[in-house]
Amino acid sequence: MHTNHLINETSPYLLQHAHNPVNWYPWCNEALEKAKQEDKPILVSIGYAACHWCHVMEKESFEDETTAALMNEFFINIKIDREERPDLDHIYMDAVQAITGSGGWPLNVFLTPNAKPFYGGTYFPPTNAYNKISWKELITSIHQSYKEKKHEIIAQAENLTQHLLNANTFPSNTNNNQTTFSKDNLEIITSNILKQADTVWGGFGKAPKFPQTFSIQYLLRHYYFFKNENALQQALLSLDRMIMGGIYDHIGGGFARYSTDAQWVAPHFEKMLYDNALLINVLCEAYQITKNKKYAEVIEQTIDFIEREMMSTENGFYSAIDADSEGVEGKFYTWSKEEIELILKEDAHLFCEYYQVTENGNWHEETSLKKRTNILHTKQDEALFAIEKNINVEELKNQFKKNKHTLLNYRNKKVRPLTDDKILLSWNALMCTALCKAYAALGNKKYKTLAIANIAFLEEFFLDANNKWQHTYKNGIAKISAFLDDYAYLIQAYIHLQEISSNNQYLLKAKQATEFVVENFSDTQSPIFFFTQKTQTDIVIQKKEVYDGATPSGNAVMALNLQYLAIVFNNISWKEQATTMLQLLQNAVLRYPTSFGVWASVYQNEIMGLNEIVVSGKNVEENLLQVLQLYIPNKIIQSSSIKKDEIFPLLNNRIDEAKTQFFLCQNYSCSLPKENFSAFLHLCNSKSLILA
Repeated sequence: MHTNHLINETSPYLLQHAHNPVNWYPWCNEALEKAKQEDKPILVSIGYAACHWCHVMEKESFEDETTAALMNEFFINIKIDREERPDLDHIYMDAVQAITGSGGWPLNVFLTPNAKPFYGGTYFPPTNAYNKISWKELITSIHQSYKEKKHEIIAQAENLTQHLLNANTFPSNTNNNQTTFSKDNLEIITSNILKQADTVWGGFGKAPKFPQTFSIQYLLRHYYFFKNENALQQALLSLDRMIMGGIYDHIGGGFARYSTDAQWVAPHFEKMLYDNALLINVLCEAYQITKNKKYAEVIEQTIDFIEREMMSTENGFYSAIDADSEGVEGKFYTWSKEEIELILKEDAHLFCEYYQVTENGNWHEETSLKKRTNILHTKQDEALFAIEKNINVEELKNQFKKNKHTLLNYRNKKVRPLTDDKILLSWNALMCTALCKAYAALGNKKYKTLAIANIAFLEEFFLDANNKWQHTYKNGIAKISAFLDDYAYLIQAYIHLQEISSNNQYLLKAKQATEFVVENFSDTQSPIFFFTQKTQTDIVIQKKEVYDGATPSGNAVMALNLQYLAIVFNNISWKEQATTMLQLLQNAVLRYPTSFGVWASVYQNEIMGLNEIVVSGKNVEENLLQVLQLYIPNKIIQSSSIKKDEIFPLLNNRIDEAKTQFFLCQNYSCSLPKENFSAFLHLCNSKSLILA
C-alpha cells in the first residue's frame, strides 16, 4: 500500500492521510527547503481528526489518483493537524479570512516557497458545485499563475503578510484619555451580552449555536456581585436548554461541540475535551449558586463520560471523539424508535415520549436506510413530566436511569467513532481545572484524586530534558514546544490544584511557569504576550491571540493568573501587567463581550477586587472543603497546617498548628481569625460576600 511522509507521525489526523496518493509532508524543514530548491509553491492543508468536511475532501480529492498526481506535480504538499500546530493554523486562518472573508476547516492555503500565503479557501468540491470552483481547476489555475505571474504572486504574498503583521500590532501603552475602569462598565458589558441573548432557547446569537461558556460565567458572576436577575436567568436558561437539547448526550453524558439549530436539538456530533471541561467549569458555578441537583448530575455524568471514553491508562485525557462512524454522521448517537422498543420493551413508550422519539425521526443522515433516526432531547424537566403522567418523580428518575444504562450497554457494542487519542497539554490543563472545580462544588474526592493524577502525568511526560514543557504527547513521545495557551492553562490548573489540596508546591510551580512566560513570550513593545516563544523560527509572523473563541485566549487567562499570583507572591509588576493588558483591550471588551468573555471576567476582578481567604491549622482538609463549596468567584484561597508554609505572604503569621483558623483579608489586611466555619460564614455574610 502506498505511504507518504506522514507515516511516522503520531497525530491521528496526519496518520489518516498517510496512505493518500498525495505526497504529503508534515510541516518540517525538509519540506520547506524542498519548496525553495524546486521553486514550487507550498500547498498547506489544515484540519483535525474529528472534522467532518476534512474527511469528505480527503475521500473526494486526496484519495483520487488523478488529483493527487496534479498536486504532486505542481506543489510541495504539507498536511497540518491544527490541534498540534495551532500557531500555524492561526496565521494561515487569518490569511484566508483576509482573502475570502470567511474561514473554517479543512483550510487549504497556497504559500510561496518561503512560506508566505497568497491564496486560500476551505472545502473545495471535486467538480464545480455549491458555487465553488472544483479543486482540480483551482490547483491547475494556481500552478499556471505561479508559472506566468510569479512576481505578482510574490508581491501579493508580501502584502498579505504585512497586512497580517499590522493587524497583529497592539499599541505600546494606553493613552490618558481612555475610560477608567468602573462598575458602570460592568453593566455595559452585561447589557451588551444580553443584547445577543436568545431569551427563548438560551445561548447567544443565531444558529449554529456554540456553548459560549465564558459569557454564561460572566453573567453568573454579575448576578453574584449585583443581584441582576436578568443575568442569572439568561445564564441558567442557556445551561438548561443545552442540557435538555441534543447537544447533550442523554445516554452517555458529555456535550457535542455545537448545535446546528437554535433549539440545541441537532448537534455536530463530535465531542471535544475542551468543550466538556469548560462546560463542567460553568456548571460548577451554576450549582454553587443554585444548589440545583440537575447541575450536579450533569457534572457527574460528564466526568463519568470523560473517564470512560477519553482517559488514557496513564491518566491523560484524549483530544476528541469523531462525529462520524461507518461513514455516517451521528450514527453512533442516534436511535430509531423500533430499536428502542426492541431494547427497552415495556419501558420504551414512556422513554420515547419524554425524549421525543418518533417513527419519522428528527435526524436526516440515514434516509437512505429507509428509516428515520432520532436525536434524543427533551422539552421539559423530569419532575413536570412525572406530574403530568401521575408518576412518582424518584421512580421515574430511577426508571430512566436504568433505561439509559441499558441503552449505553447496547450502544457500546456498535462501531465506535474514531477517538483522537493524542494528548494536548493545554486541553488537559483545562480538564484538570474542571476536576478541581467539580471537587470544590460537589465534594467528591474522586475528582480531586483524578486532578492530582492528571497533573502528575503531565509533569512526567510533557517536560523535556531541559525542563521545558511540550505541547502534544502520544505513544511515549512528547513534542512541539508548548504555546502560550499551554502555559496559561497549566498555570491556572496549578492555582486550582493548590486551592483544593493545600499543597503550596503547586503555587511555586505556577510561579516558575509564569516567570518562563514573562521571559519567553513577552513583546518589548506591548504587555500582550506572543502565542509562540521568541525562539521559534518556522513561522512567518509572531502572532498574538486575544479573542476568547472556542477556548479561552491564552492572554486573557494569563491576565487572570497574573492578578492572582501577584497577590500570592506580592509581585506588583505582575498586577500592573494584568491591568495594562486589560486597559489595551477595554474598548473591545465593552463593545464585543461575547468575543472577549474571559477578559470580561478579568474586568470583574479588576473592579471588584479579590477576597483573600486563609484556612490554617488543624483539620485543614475538612474545613477547606466547606469554604470551597461557597460561591465566591473573586477569591484567592490559601491553606496549610504546617508552619514552613509561612514563606507565603498570605500565610505569614497565620498558621497555628494546634487550632483551626479562618481569615478573610483584602490587600493582606485581615479580620480577626474565626475558629469554626459557621463563625467564618457569619463574617462573610456581614461583608456581603455570600449569597443567602
